[in-house]
Amino acid sequence: MRAKGCQDRRRASIFQYVSKKISNNAVVAVSVARRCTRGLLAAGLALVLAAGLAEGAHARSKVKGFASTLTQTERKAFEKWYFAQLAHDAALDSYWRTVERKRGVRRALRRKGRPFKARHYVTGYPPRYDGPTLAPDLLERWRSFRNRGRPRREKRTSTLPDLADFLSAARRHYRFVPERIPEAEFKRRYAREALAAGLTKSQVLRIYALETGGLGTADMLAGIHPITRKGQPISSALGYAQLLAANTINMVAKHGRRFVIRLQAMARRARTRQRRKMLVNKIRSLRAMIRTARSVPFRWSRHVRLSRTSRGRGLHPLNIDGDIGPWLQVIKLAELKDMAARKGRLRLSGAEIELMNLAGPATGLEMMRKVARDKPTTNFFSRRAYSRNTIVRGRDAKGLLVALEDRMSVNIKNKGAQEFGRIFDSLKRDRRDLTSN
Repeated sequence: MRAKGCQDRRRASIFQYVSKKISNNAVVAVSVARRCTRGLLAAGLALVLAAGLAEGAHARSKVKGFASTLTQTERKAFEKWYFAQLAHDAALDSYWRTVERKRGVRRALRRKGRPFKARHYVTGYPPRYDGPTLAPDLLERWRSFRNRGRPRREKRTSTLPDLADFLSAARRHYRFVPERIPEAEFKRRYAREALAAGLTKSQVLRIYALETGGLGTADMLAGIHPITRKGQPISSALGYAQLLAANTINMVAKHGRRFVIRLQAMARRARTRQRRKMLVNKIRSLRAMIRTARSVPFRWSRHVRLSRTSRGRGLHPLNIDGDIGPWLQVIKLAELKDMAARKGRLRLSGAEIELMNLAGPATGLEMMRKVARDKPTTNFFSRRAYSRNTIVRGRDAKGLLVALEDRMSVNIKNKGAQEFGRIFDSLKRDRRDLTSN
């Protein structure tokens, strides 16, 4: 009777798993199945098929075929490990569905202007796998068996554009070649724009220290070491503020006309014919870029899509132009500061501005609220972003802010940041001298 009851419960648990897919009940179901089966690989196969964790009948035959090659001891160890993997995957999926549901509730509340409560957040972290492990040789055999017949994967190489690709697109589509100026002069212009926009030395230096490791150059592309020039691109992030190509499109669509007006004023004041001609050509290229940026609706998703095209990539080298680059990047940072001010946060540290940049402006501000400070970062990042970003994982909102501050404090001691700091100090002295005279 007891054995029959166990089999009935096993059948019921699998049925629940099939009907509810991966839910909280599914975790219980897998747990019951694990306790009630001894060598019943069929239960595992049913779970694989029902949960969609593998490719149907093909995956079922793979597991069954591999099990047939094992000794009784190996088969038992493999089954325990396999069931535990299924249970863990189910628990993870359930956790992240809860995160997304609560995030949807907060979005709705934000649209209505209503405050968030503690119940609108998950308070725990993603479940960690604490089940049985598989012996390395057995795991390797399973992987080899599973991959048998699959086409061999070639070594993955970066398919992201590098700086040469961005420059080539700018020349081809807009006849634009950014004006390159010495690094110290680029920093001077950047600092001058930052102070004029109401940003402080501390804010700019600490953001620079985090984004570039305190070593960054005006043409630093994410994944490429700014000094050795080695590495492969990991994103389109470029410059001191590490703006993405989509950010550049967004800024040109929004502020491009202002840039044109400033360049026109500079052309009128130009002291040489060569300088005037350079500025006129720059204006012509910029106007063409504005038309491209405004050819799509002003939505982030459309700017991202455009940034993946050759014409969209051609706007990105504006960040390293000696005239336009400092304006573009500083305005992006100033917008975050101004948005926070409109929400009542008149003073922001560099880490708080960076938090808005990392998580998104509205989400970053949310993370600074009292109700959100002790909540896990899973509440504020997508599952993929959470798993990829080491500084985000395993922390709450307050802990992430502390981690950003700590990394800034280390990197701000590096050569590039120290040079940047001296330039800020020089500009401040010049201002004081002008005021006193």
